[in-house]
Amino acid sequence: MGQLGQQTQVKRQGQVRRINWLSGMVMILTLSPLILYASLVFRRPPRTPLKQPLFEGVTYHRQVRNQPRPIMIHIVSVDLTNPGVEVMVSPGMATSDAPNQTLAQTTSRFLQAAQVQIASNGSFFYPFREKTPWDYAPHVGDRANVLGLAIASEETYAEPRYPWHPVCFLKPQRAIISPHTACPVGTQFALSAGPRLLTQGQPTQRDPVSSEDKPYARLLLALDQAGTRLWLIAIDGKQPFYSEGMTLTEATELLQDLGAYDALNLDGGGSTTLVQSANGQPRFLNAPVHAKLPMWERPVANQIGIRAWPLAD
Repeated sequence: MGQLGQQTQVKRQGQVRRINWLSGMVMILTLSPLILYASLVFRRPPRTPLKQPLFEGVTYHRQVRNQPRPIMIHIVSVDLTNPGVEVMVSPGMATSDAPNQTLAQTTSRFLQAAQVQIASNGSFFYPFREKTPWDYAPHVGDRANVLGLAIASEETYAEPRYPWHPVCFLKPQRAIISPHTACPVGTQFALSAGPRLLTQGQPTQRDPVSSEDKPYARLLLALDQAGTRLWLIAIDGKQPFYSEGMTLTEATELLQDLGAYDALNLDGGGSTTLVQSANGQPRFLNAPVHAKLPMWERPVANQIGIRAWPLAD
């Protein structure tokens, strides 16, 4: 082969390598979203039942149901009388020109910043937008408006508002779900949501069930009759074949099965987040889903935090 033929062959080999490289890059870019989604899916809690103590006075129970649809239920039970247990609500903005406002943050960030052992999202809020993973609001650090009464360290930062009912954390370690929109004098912490699901052990009268009572991701808060046992219940949803959520009617039945006396529906959907501290790092107890991506957190307006002592050796 002459010199010209050799040069032509080298040139062709270079062109083939470039084509192969470009083809590989196109394949990687095409598959990247699928690879990312698959990696997030495999981070979800397994669909296996589990019951274990997490901290002194705090236990966790994971229930798995396959009927009437796939459902994952995560129940944190808290003994408010345990000497190591404290309940708090994340604070609002410290300026008088921003009533009802907070700075949005994820629940796992709150858990670390507040140095609590358990955290969940809390109240409904606005503004809110969720179109794509890159087009949503609020982002971390954005101002968010809390709906209903919110109190942190006996300081009210969001005013009562109909129809939102507050859960009021009182002294000593006791809580009530108010039948009104305000809390008793002396309330240390509070946040509001709705609707009420149980009142004195019975389903609360709500509007007739309509097409809106559909399976959904939900976060529930419940109390026993004495107000000294607290349940935080995350029901995963919006994730076909893994967990497709519960209706409010089904959630009410679940609460009655637990033996709850009063119960409240907190902000749900993509806000539904229940997280624990594990060696100083956040660990998700449920599978949050934000902008259609599992295990991705939504920044929310406020949170409930629970401090508790580590388990005794």
